Amino acid sequence: MTKTLLGYFWRGCLVLAPVSITVYIAWLVFTTVDRILPVGVPGLGFVLTLGLITLVGFLTSNVIGGAVVRETEKWLAKVPLIKLLYTSIRDLVGAFVGDKKKFDRPVAVALVPGSQAKALGFVTRESLAQIEMKGHLAVYFPQSYNFAGNVLLVPREQVETLSATSSDVMAFIVSGGVSGLGIEPPPVSGRGGPDKTLIMHAPDKPKE
Repeated sequence: MTKTLLGYFWRGCLVLAPVSITVYIAWLVFTTVDRILPVGVPGLGFVLTLGLITLVGFLTSNVIGGAVVRETEKWLAKVPLIKLLYTSIRDLVGAFVGDKKKFDRPVAVALVPGSQAKALGFVTRESLAQIEMKGHLAVYFPQSYNFAGNVLLVPREQVETLSATSSDVMAFIVSGGVSGLGIEPPPVSGRGGPDKTLIMHAPDKPKE
C-alpha cells in the first residue's frame, strides 16, 4: 500500500513539476521586473516580462546564443532530477512552437478498420522502426475538457490527414466538439428568433 501511494506521489510530481516550475519562473520574472520599475504603471511589468522573454528567444536564435543554450543543457544533463524536469518542459513547449513542432498535423483515424467512426488526433512521430513497428505512426489523441490524452500506434493506412488547421482541430477536440472548425454557438430561443434546437425522433413503428 505504501509503495503504491509513493508511486502515485512521484507520478504526480512528474506531471505537476514542469508546469509549476514554468509558472513559477514566469511569476518570479514578472514580480522582479515590476518591483525594480521606478514608476508604478499598471501592466508595465507584464509587458516588459513578455519583451524580456522575446529578447531571450531572439538572442538564443543565433549561433552564439545557441552555443550558450547547448552548454547550459550539458550542465543540466549532469543533474538527474533537473535534467528530467528541464527536458520535459523543453519538449512540451517545443511540441507547440519552434522548428520541431509536433502538433502541426491533425489527422482522422479509423480505430476499427472499415469503420466509418473516426477519432481526431495529431501525428507526433512518423517512424517507429526503433520499436520494430514499421508501417505505423504515433498519433496523440487529446481528451475533451481535459489536459490529458492518449498515444496510439496505428497503421498508416488508417490515418487520414485533415485540411483543417491544428488550432481549430485542437479547439474542437478539447471543447468536446462545441467550438473550433468554424462552429458557431447555437442560436438562443426567445425574442431573437425561433428555437432551432435539433430534436431527434424515434423511427415510426412498422404497420402490421
